[in-house]
Amino acid sequence: MKDRLDHSIKYLLILFFVAIIIFSVVIPDTFWSISSFQSMASQIPILGILTLAMAIPMLSGGINLSIIASMNACALIIAYYTTKQDNLLLGMVISFLISIIIGLVNGMLISTIRVSPILATLGTMTLINGLNILFTNGTTLSNFSPSILLIDSTTIVFIPLPIIIFIFLSIIVWGILEKTKLGKSIYFIGNNEKATFFSGINTKRVINLIYIISSVLCVFAAILMMSKLNSAKASYGDSYLLISILAAVLGGVNPDGGKGKLIGIMIALILLQIIESGLNMLSVSSYVTKILWGGLLIFFIYLQKNNLFGRRDG
Repeated sequence: MKDRLDHSIKYLLILFFVAIIIFSVVIPDTFWSISSFQSMASQIPILGILTLAMAIPMLSGGINLSIIASMNACALIIAYYTTKQDNLLLGMVISFLISIIIGLVNGMLISTIRVSPILATLGTMTLINGLNILFTNGTTLSNFSPSILLIDSTTIVFIPLPIIIFIFLSIIVWGILEKTKLGKSIYFIGNNEKATFFSGINTKRVINLIYIISSVLCVFAAILMMSKLNSAKASYGDSYLLISILAAVLGGVNPDGGKGKLIGIMIALILLQIIESGLNMLSVSSYVTKILWGGLLIFFIYLQKNNLFGRRDG
């Protein structure tokens, strides 16, 4: 496993430097401009948090297709209480409670009723999307209080606050996965859920916690998105779902679970952002970018399924 992991990171770093060299040659002035790096830095935190929310269930052999719908639901709740009730704190408390409920519903559907993760989270995604549209009539909520907008514009020692929040959450997730019994249980379930159960681990409780943590992370993504866009809407962030899965798989997370490290995910996030920003600078159609994302996802799943990361003859 360690050998395959090291090789996957090596291939990621090769792709990383290849992408930088290509864009440095083709669009050197634009690619290396301050505005380019500011644009990349503004995109990574939201996508990064959503990727963490996707990666944790994937490590257990599951998936959470409801992360975007959950993010939008939490954003709309906070937006409503901020703009209509002038009570930001209450909106944030309710959004955290709702995210816990969503995570618990996903977890119980998967752990207790034994619905497959993809169907369970597809169902909750559709339900939440419907509720989001129903309660807002598809309209946009905007013009938030300065306290929300301040998050996106604040820097600490020249580092944007959203980047700091993302790094902080990443460290917490790393600590959970690497240093706690819960983290070890997540990997065990991803490798073999039945054997994990018979070893004495409460797999139902662990799965419930996995999806609760995944949903709670979506609240932080919602807050950063609101601060960045000064608005909330039921349809925001749809493209992030595919990219979050791609970043997790590209970073070394096995779609079947049990394998994957945070360092690989971080490198993959930066690589994907560089490629997307570079293609935008070249005025490449967003549809072509989606084709590239889909192709990369299929290619890396193929590599992992066939054990090509670090496979040795004999």
